[in-house]
Formats: sequence, structure tokens, C-alpha cells
Amino acid sequence: MTTSLLRGDGTVYLTVERNQIDNWIHARWHGRQTLSTIMDGGLTYVDILRAEPCAKLLNDHRALVGTFTEANDWIQQVWTPLIINAGLRYFAQVVSPDIFSQLSIENLHMRIGDQFQIQLFNSLEGAQEWLRGQS
Repeated sequence: MTTSLLRGDGTVYLTVERNQIDNWIHARWHGRQTLSTIMDGGLTYVDILRAEPCAKLLNDHRALVGTFTEANDWIQQVWTPLIINAGLRYFAQVVSPDIFSQLSIENLHMRIGDQFQIQLFNSLEGAQEWLRGQS
């Protein structure tokens, strides 16, 4: 099952797919994000995990542009406890080529890296390989 979330102008900002074969959630972020899009996307993950528990998230930022540091407080204080409660244990993060996005995810990693297994990757293949090795 694939879920796409749209901005007001109709463009997709997040595609979330349940990978049944590898048993993970694959989330692909597109373009610039706002606090609102990040909150909606994060809560979509929580809903998917609550409906069908899954311990692994492949969070793909290759098409993400710009900073999202303003959302890191919400991610740390609200989303992280919710997603852990929903069963997430392994978080593979594919980093954006955009330097501002990289700085945002590094800041987030410092904040939540001790909450569950989180690894940063420059390639989708590296993230997938690591997730396949988690049980």
C-alpha cells in the first residue's frame, strides 16, 4: 500500500510505502518541507505502524531540499515517543545531497540517536542493506 501526501498546490511532498517483502516502511520526502508537512508526514508513519506494526523505517531524503531544523523539537518531543510506542526500533536515514538538509538531519540525529537504532546513509542501497541486517 502506498500513501502520498500533497501540498495545497497538488504536488507530492511525501510518499509512504509499506514494503511487505523486506518488512519496512519506505518514506520518500520531496522538495521543501514545513513544520506542518513534517508533522502530517510523521503522524502518517505513526498511523501506519499502529495499524500494522513494523520495526523498521527507511526514511529517504534524496529529493528533499532545504532545512527542517524548526521541526526537530516536535520530532524529538512528540513524534519520537509516539513512533517508539508504535513499535519502531530501526531507523535508516538516507541523507539529502542538500547541505541544509544534511545539517538538519545531523542535528536531529544528535537529539534522538539514543532513542532507537538510527543510522545515516549517503545511498539508498546502504540503508537497505543495513535494515535487512536488523531483526
